[in-house]
Amino acid sequence: MSDLKPLDDGRLAALRDGFAANPVNRLAMNAVTLGGIDKMARNYDRARLLQRRFSVTVDNGKVTSQARSGRCWLFSSLNVARFVAKRNLGIKDFEFSQNYAMYYDKLERANYFMQDMAALHAAGEPEDSRLVQHLLHDVMGDGGQWTMAMNVYEKYGAVPKDLFPETASSQNTGQMNTNLRAVLRQGVARIYAGEDADSVVAETVAAAHRVLTIHLGTPPTSFDWEWTDDEGHFHRDGEITPQEFWAKYVDAGLEDYVCLVDDPRAEHPKGRKIGIEHLGNVVGGTPTEYLNVPVEFMKDCARRIMADEGIPVWFGADCHPMMDRENGAWATDLFEYGSVYDFDFTMDKETRVRFADSAMNHAMAFVGVDVADDGKTTRRWRVENSWGDKIADKGYFTMSDDWFGEYVYEIAVPKSMLPKDYLEALNEPAIMLPAWDPMGALAR
Repeated sequence: MSDLKPLDDGRLAALRDGFAANPVNRLAMNAVTLGGIDKMARNYDRARLLQRRFSVTVDNGKVTSQARSGRCWLFSSLNVARFVAKRNLGIKDFEFSQNYAMYYDKLERANYFMQDMAALHAAGEPEDSRLVQHLLHDVMGDGGQWTMAMNVYEKYGAVPKDLFPETASSQNTGQMNTNLRAVLRQGVARIYAGEDADSVVAETVAAAHRVLTIHLGTPPTSFDWEWTDDEGHFHRDGEITPQEFWAKYVDAGLEDYVCLVDDPRAEHPKGRKIGIEHLGNVVGGTPTEYLNVPVEFMKDCARRIMADEGIPVWFGADCHPMMDRENGAWATDLFEYGSVYDFDFTMDKETRVRFADSAMNHAMAFVGVDVADDGKTTRRWRVENSWGDKIADKGYFTMSDDWFGEYVYEIAVPKSMLPKDYLEALNEPAIMLPAWDPMGALAR
């Protein structure tokens, strides 16, 4: 540390003089301090030319709202599922209970975490190791992945929203999560203090169950299902379990989908399966693994699913760069930050991943695409978000095709779409990456 140079008076004076020497800097300061960087840097021509017309559109109705929670991966996967259910039920207005899905994800995740930590302790992993400290820090957030969502639906099914509605804590998860983290960390501390691991795991999971039920309610194990379709016909299914409801009305085989990712790092070859150590929610469920493919293949799959199958496509992206949240737009040149700051932003996708500048952090659903006259070249994408209908185009966003290439990391597709070499790769062992790898980032 003795070789580090302090920011002394001389260097500070040089910085001030350099800033003042260019009058454009003062103009930028005046504008940004008054209106904010996005209003100052917004590329007017790019924004007005990013049209909201698409050659292929999947109508999924009114958008949902995850409120003050990080449940986008559950909302977006259930938005795909509700499209299938609405088609089977013959209704346009329907929503699944995201509260129900979160309840069982968190309960399962508490069990997964405690058993994982008990196993690490038994294997001699020190409490101050990077791995243990990483897992303790990241425990019991709201984020997740497509495979984790399918693990919940396969085991617990799903219920209509009005049968297990939102609560104060499901819409604002902060305090509940803080208390759940304290419960789980105390359990780990007891294990490392030498208490019987099996007893501690059982007691801690029971405590987590109590916390969840107090905050979210007691989820139904069966319910009477009846509805009136859009033709005015009344239907009654009688008593049905959530598992039966999912199997009957979400019959598109979503559980057999494969997650494709674009990991741009050269040491992770395309056509290979990758996985993340210690990442999961349901013990005994499908492991969180991805097939690493070129982003153009991901685009082609998404286009074909919407055009040929007519259903939305789940995806995960780094949603923050170049986002106009109010107007609902993404494009790589939507804001001219470099011109305002007089700085050349040059990192490509691989460099951004390597140096912690980008990772998947939000999940949504593609519900439209504009395809050129050749029938293959994609131009822009329509996105169903879960941030409510007060922003964007009643909650729907528009994404330029170049933004897809730079900031989309993952999509879920039917296994049947994969060519032979990719199908064979699914049967090979995954390249396992450490728990802190950026490909293990969770959508929130």
